[in-house]
Amino acid sequence: MPDAVASLDQQGVMQISGDLVFANVTALLGQIERQLEGIERVLIDLSGVRDVDSSGLALLLEVMEVARRRSITLRFRGLSEALLGIARLSNVESLLPLDG
Repeated sequence: MPDAVASLDQQGVMQISGDLVFANVTALLGQIERQLEGIERVLIDLSGVRDVDSSGLALLLEVMEVARRRSITLRFRGLSEALLGIARLSNVESLLPLDG
């Protein structure tokens, strides 16, 4: 199963690509946390995500908590219909800070 990767650019946009599934999210969370060190705002672009399960949603909620603890302004963009559907079913869609 392909890994998921997070990469932060100079403009504060973090691209996430790969599969947001149970097997990948723990390692991905570590990548994201390291890249959030010392920044004030980030836009996380999920348009490169291929596959997702409920672990992907749990990852986003955990990243939101990390950002809150570090006083980082966080937005998400490019969520797939599958990920939005999981968020709706979980009754947390309104909690996600979506861009645009």
